[in-house]
Order: sequence, then structure tokens, then C-alpha cells
Amino acid sequence: MKRIFFLTIILVFLTGGLFAQKFKNVALTPPMGWNSWNCFGPNINEKLIKEIADAMVSTGMRDAGYVYLVIDDGWQWKRDENGNIIPNPKKFPHGIKAVADYVHSKGLKFGIYSDAGRKTCQGLPGSRGYEYQDARTYAKWGVDYLKYDWCYHGKQNSEASYRLMRDALYKAGRPIVFSICEWGTTKPWLWAGDIGHLWRTTEDIQDCWDCVNEWGGMGWTLILDKQVGLEHYAGPGHWNDPDMLEVGNGGMTTEEYRAHFSMWCMLAAPLMAGNDIRHMSGKIREILTNKEVIAIDQDPLGKQGFKITDIGDYEIWVKELSGEEVAVALLNRGLIPINAVIQWKYILKRFNFQNNKYRIKDLWKGKIVGKTDKILKIKVKPHSVVLLRLIKTEKEGR
Repeated sequence: MKRIFFLTIILVFLTGGLFAQKFKNVALTPPMGWNSWNCFGPNINEKLIKEIADAMVSTGMRDAGYVYLVIDDGWQWKRDENGNIIPNPKKFPHGIKAVADYVHSKGLKFGIYSDAGRKTCQGLPGSRGYEYQDARTYAKWGVDYLKYDWCYHGKQNSEASYRLMRDALYKAGRPIVFSICEWGTTKPWLWAGDIGHLWRTTEDIQDCWDCVNEWGGMGWTLILDKQVGLEHYAGPGHWNDPDMLEVGNGGMTTEEYRAHFSMWCMLAAPLMAGNDIRHMSGKIREILTNKEVIAIDQDPLGKQGFKITDIGDYEIWVKELSGEEVAVALLNRGLIPINAVIQWKYILKRFNFQNNKYRIKDLWKGKIVGKTDKILKIKVKPHSVVLLRLIKTEKEGR
């Protein structure tokens, strides 16, 4: 009898370890997808989500790497007599599983939203007290990604609350990307590395360059400032999350959106588009699907970029890439053009790269603009970025 008991314990331990390993292996590069909140808020329904799934395929978003379609707050209705969460029947008349099945049929993965508190930010049922039950439901529905918010949390401990849902997801047995949306209030980069795959570092992003909302939301350049020093906590399977993309939502110029997207790629940030991709312009589509820029974000080395120069409105950010290559972003936060002069040996020394023979490719122009054995002089337009990749000379141009 004792032998059977110990064999059972070992089997449970090994099975839990296998689930944990599967859980850790689902986000070895920053997750890419689309989330409903930035454009639609709680105004979501079955028809919209299916149309977005179709558009993710027809626009080339899926083929560019955007595979997670995530429904944010607003899908819930109430719990039944057994405590099971019920979707809003007017918005989702066929239920969430039917929507997930449709999303999966398009070669995409399906994501959903809940909250660690008793209510979501929209005042709908949260998961507090129902963590294991909800995790089982999500696994049954075929959920691949869970965004887990932090409204109505009362006096809950953030680490304990998110660990509880992490354990519930383990128990449910389906590998699910776990997105911790705690807004950076308790410095999740210090404790979330073995709990979730990504964690928010700030309050919500706003569709602007540098505005500040009275409740704490802010423009993307202000969020960028708060990423300085966090690069040490990011890597394969665990990512700092500066929030979803605002590209294409109408509050900024094309140049500003290009800069926003470039810097998120430099940060190795999760790339969660938030615009109405059914009706986006060609210019916005070109930004979101530029594969050479996306490759900076998705580089398998998993290094987060960091700032090395800050001279007023002019910043230089660098990101180590696999194969001893480097991405360099020249960011102009001001309102007048900047004539940048780059001496490459100082950048290459930061990574102990001795080879000074790199070709320099401007990723937005799609062409080689020089070599690192010479000083580069280049103009950076106002509220804009120049994104460069240093390519080893023995490699073919990308």
C-alpha cells in the first residue's frame, strides 16, 4: 500500500513537472497577436471577433507572426448556480468555445481576459475565489492566452494572487500564455519570472506621443522612459510588457506610429495590435507587418534593448541580436530634425564584438546605408526614429 502511495506521489510530481515545462515553453519569444481593448473597449461581440480573425488572415497579420486573438474585458455576464462563468448571451450567443473553435480554424490561437479581483475593471465577475474553476473552464473552451487584470483586488497580495491562478492553469493541464496585468504597482519584474510569461510594467498606454491621463494612463514615450533598467529581467519565456500597441488608432501620425512600433520591437515587448485591422490603411499595415522590424522583436536571443545615449530629445537605444548582430534605434523626441553622427566602435564595444566589419541596414527604408568602418551621418526627422541593423559582412543582405 505504501509503495502504491509513493508511486502515485512520484507520478503526480512528474506530471506536474511536465505541465510546468509545457507552460514555460509557450512564449520563448514575445507573444504577438491582437487584443480588443484599445479600439473597442467592452463593445465586443461574436460577429466582431470572427471578422477580426478573418482580417488577421487576409491582411497578412497572421503570416507576419500575430497569432493570438485576445478578447478583453466585456465578454462576461454572470455565474450560474454552480459558480461557472457565463458569457454575455447577447454578445456571444453561441458561447465562447464556438468563437475559440472559429479562431483556431483560421490557424490562430485564442485568448481571453479575467481579473484577479472579485470584479473586472468593467464591474463584471472576476476570478477571485474561482481560480481553479475558471482555469478548467478556459482549458475546456480551448483558451491559449489569459490576460489577468488587477481591478477590485482589495487587500490581496499580488504575488500570491497571480501564483494562485498560475497553479490553477497548471492543474487545468493546457499550456496557456499567462499575461500578468498588475500595472507595475508592486514591481512584478522582481517576482513574476516563474509565475507568468509577461507582466505589465506601467499603467495603461494612451494613443498619443507623451500625454498623461488623470487616472494614470500615458503616452508611449513616457512608458518607454519607465523601461530603463528593466532589461535585466526579460528573456525567453518571461517578458516585460509596456502594454499593447496603439498603432493605427488615429491619435498619432504615421511617423509617430512607426517610432512607437520600432521602440516596442527594441524592447522585445509583446506585440499585441489594438487597432481595427479590418479597415486599416496601407501605411499602418506596412508598419505592423514589416518582417525585418518584427525580427528585431522576435530575435531568439531574447535580449531587451536598452538606452545608451540621452541628449535632450535625442536618444540611442541598442539591442543585442543572435549571431553577434546589433539593432540600433535613433529616436528623435523633439520637434526639429536631428543630424546624427554615429561612431560604431563605441557601440560594438558594449557587446565585446571585435569585428568592425558590419553592413548597416535601414530597416524602414529597406536598404544598406553604410558600413561600420566609417562614421555614419544620418538625419532623424521630428517625432521619428531611424531603425538600423548591423549585419555581419559575410551574411547576405536581408
